[in-house]
Formats: sequence, C-alpha cells, structure tokens
Amino acid sequence: MSLAELFVIGVGLSMDAFAVSICKGLSMRSMNVKNALIVGLYFGGFQALMPLIGYLLGVHFQQVITAYDHWIAFILLGAIGSNMIREALSGEEDACDASVQFKSMLVLAVATSIDALAVGVTFAFLQVRILPAITLIGCTTFVLSVIGVKTGVVFGCRYKARAELFGGAVLIAMGLKILIEHLFF
Repeated sequence: MSLAELFVIGVGLSMDAFAVSICKGLSMRSMNVKNALIVGLYFGGFQALMPLIGYLLGVHFQQVITAYDHWIAFILLGAIGSNMIREALSGEEDACDASVQFKSMLVLAVATSIDALAVGVTFAFLQVRILPAITLIGCTTFVLSVIGVKTGVVFGCRYKARAELFGGAVLIAMGLKILIEHLFF
C-alpha cells in the first residue's frame, strides 16, 4: 500500500475524531492551544494504537484467512464507511463538552478509534508495513484534531456531518479499490 493510500485512509479514519474535535472547539469560549494539543494527542495516539492492536491480532489469523483477505478488507472498510455515512445522515446531534479531563477524553478517543482497530486487522491481511502506517494515521489524526478544535471555535458544529460523510466515502472507496485490484489485476 502506497504512502498516498495510507494518507487517504488516515484522513478517512480521522474524520470521527475531527468531528468530535469540532464539538470540543465549539464548547470552548476561545482557542486554547494546550487543550487543542491534548485533544490531538488523545485522538492521534488512539488512532495509531488501535490499528497496531488490530494488526497484531490479524497477524495471528493471516495464514487462515489469506485467500479471503481482499473480501475481508472490502467488508470491513465498507461497513465502517457505511456506518460513518449513516451517522452523518441521521441528523442526531452529539453533545458538545469542553472538558479535556482524562476520563472524558479516554472514552472519546476509544469511541472514535474503534474503526481503526478493524483497519489494523485489514493491514495484517494486506501485509502493510505497520509502523509507517500507524505513524502516518496517528500524525494525520493529531493534525486534523487540532484543526478541528480551531474550526469548532471559529465555525461551530455545522461541518460535523460533512466530515463524517467524507470519511465514510473515503473508506468505502478504499475497500472497493482493494477488492477491484485483487479481482481484476
């Protein structure tokens, strides 16, 4: 998998964290760089950690499932992307909270990175070099989360649904690309 493809996956995975970061920013009275960095570190750190965990789990099952890995990648990425699009189109508002306390951020970081766990399993099946992949995903999420806090402070939550929609579409497109490459090339 190329660096560009990993970057696109990183952007897609980071859209949930970006959306929550916008809400964090919305609930802040003014831009607080320290809080924005804390949000970025939590989200970026967990977006890097979860694919690593998924990868380590996937490596153990790789030999059993190698014949079906492209279908697994397609189904996992498609399901994650579809879920993100469904959430974006549901019209439900998430509560915005300015807290960057450990308990609050831990729950949000885990919740926004569960999909990255499944992507990590997919990386194992596709034999992706995991260290560059998780570094790129974590750094991308960090940067976009900090930008999300700033965006929230400036613009509010009106872009949350669009960010989730974009992220979902990107993940579905990557799943289709993997399937098409395996079946036809």
